[in-house]
Amino acid sequence: MKLVKPSWVSHDGKPIFSIDIHSDGSRFATGGQGESSGKVVIWNMAPVRNEEDEKNENVPKMLCSMDNHLACVNCVRWSKCGKYLASGGDDKLIMIWQFSKSGGGSSAFGSGGKVETFEQWRCVHTLRGHSGDVLDLAWSPQDTWLATCSVDNTVVIWNACKFPEIVTVLRGHNGLVKGVAWDPVGRYLATQSDDKSLRVWRTSDWRQETCITEPFAESGGTTLVLRLSWSPDGCCVVSAHATNNSGPTAQIIEREGWKTNLDFVGHRKAITCTRFNQCIFSKTLKKDGKTQQYACCAVGSRDKSLSVWMTALKRPLVIVHDLFVNSILDISWSTNGTEMLVCSWDGTCAYLEFSQEELGKPLSEDEKVRLKKLFTSKSYNKSFD
Repeated sequence: MKLVKPSWVSHDGKPIFSIDIHSDGSRFATGGQGESSGKVVIWNMAPVRNEEDEKNENVPKMLCSMDNHLACVNCVRWSKCGKYLASGGDDKLIMIWQFSKSGGGSSAFGSGGKVETFEQWRCVHTLRGHSGDVLDLAWSPQDTWLATCSVDNTVVIWNACKFPEIVTVLRGHNGLVKGVAWDPVGRYLATQSDDKSLRVWRTSDWRQETCITEPFAESGGTTLVLRLSWSPDGCCVVSAHATNNSGPTAQIIEREGWKTNLDFVGHRKAITCTRFNQCIFSKTLKKDGKTQQYACCAVGSRDKSLSVWMTALKRPLVIVHDLFVNSILDISWSTNGTEMLVCSWDGTCAYLEFSQEELGKPLSEDEKVRLKKLFTSKSYNKSFD
């Protein structure tokens, strides 16, 4: 495993609340606080992963900086196709960004001419549907919908093919909604709130499928975000900020019957975010020669530590203690499954790279599709050892 903390990825020392890697791995976006407004920055991935590129003055680091948001940006997410970037903030707005053209070395607006930008991204849609801060957002598997959640206790489903059309508003949470995640199979949307519940909604009629409360009943205090995540095969969703015997956990909620018997345990403080690797991995076991398939999930916490788990192992693959000096707020995996970016309230981010020996061999896209199709026949029941 390779671990780097690029000091130049910064919002001038202010918190970075969100981070997301583009689907082609060429760039990543950060969202957070700017000088007097919210800030979205698009960065070049090459100088993060390659030291030679980092030292090369001809290789740009910051590609574009946008300060259109009137207040802090809490979440940034690339669409699955990579054409759009969505950002949501304390100004109650969601902005949809699209690449305009190469900037040719222009200066970032509001930078006093100090920061050179190499690309231009323009806001093509501004979505107004929330009456409070927007805390999290997620594109559906086919980029059909965009889900956004807010301190107004609602989740808004937008028609991503016809912005700014609203498909529906999900009401049911009795507290600030701080996390949204789409089922990769396409049947459900999961949301998590300060009301100590995780709710699953059907995409067929937008009604509530289930409401899970038990793992969160003893969760004291609040976290800034509750970023939950679905496994790439759709077999489970992993929550933030759950407890087991008064200890902080990331709760594993199985699709089959929405059972809550398993969790990721070990962090000393509340879990703020979870993020599954998009790949499904396989390894041949030495003892019996059988091939085992599993998913990989990263967990971030207020204890400033990161853990990476395999669903086939009882213990974490790796734990990185005191990676930051404040809470971890967001995690993003590259599409190829080998790279990860993590950001923190302390205004810094970390880059981790894993080898195939560490993670396993990723299944092909065709194999992943076949695995998801098993759900339609209801014959697939994933088990955790």
